Amino acid sequence: MKSIIVIPARLGSTRLPNKVLADIGGRPMLWHVYQRCLKVTKATAVHIATDSENIANLVRSWGGTVWLTDPQCSCGTERIVSILDKLDAEIIVNVQGDQPLLAPEIIDQLIERFESSLLPPDLITPVCRISSQESLFNPNVVKVTRQHDNYALYFSRHSIPYIRDLDLKNWLTTFSFWEHVGVYGYRRQVLEEYHSFPISPLEQAEKLEQLRFLQAGKSILTFETTSPLLSVDTAEDLEKVRRMVNFIK
Repeated sequence: MKSIIVIPARLGSTRLPNKVLADIGGRPMLWHVYQRCLKVTKATAVHIATDSENIANLVRSWGGTVWLTDPQCSCGTERIVSILDKLDAEIIVNVQGDQPLLAPEIIDQLIERFESSLLPPDLITPVCRISSQESLFNPNVVKVTRQHDNYALYFSRHSIPYIRDLDLKNWLTTFSFWEHVGVYGYRRQVLEEYHSFPISPLEQAEKLEQLRFLQAGKSILTFETTSPLLSVDTAEDLEKVRRMVNFIK
């Protein structure tokens, strides 16, 4: 089962413009993401899909494989679907371009789960336990609820589930909440079906692309990880990453 990684990297970003080019330790953020993906042992290739000629030229200077895509693509998944005919693999892993501290072993673990499944799910994605009030109530931290077999029930920017009759400060001591680690592995077939999915009001409301798959009835298997992750959504996140990058190999 051949697996490759694609990093969608758009130049525009509402909350932090041009963030994939933000300087971290003398290199752009995207370079750090790319280098971490190159350390994944189970992926045969790493591609970058971008709407920017500037980013494309930068990636070429690293010797990387890059594809120019339509600026009108609404999300990373759609950007990957637009170049699907150029991707020779049964499993495609979507790594976001704003995760410069992503641990490569997370992606290896994700691919291993596809390889070991007798009946592979449509998507596989990692989750980690939420341990702070700040994360629990931060809309930039995506939460997920799961079935008993670890398949996803729902993803939300809101804290889910809502615990009735309990003070908010006690939620973490009485219930396990899960954060979605924003990496997706797709079976090629589900990406081939992508444009047939109905418009998802849930995706539009939450601005979470995985909800289009769930609302279309596709299965998303989750697995637990404790590896460090920090997505850069704000200027504060960027400063935190700049302080951390020399300490996480």
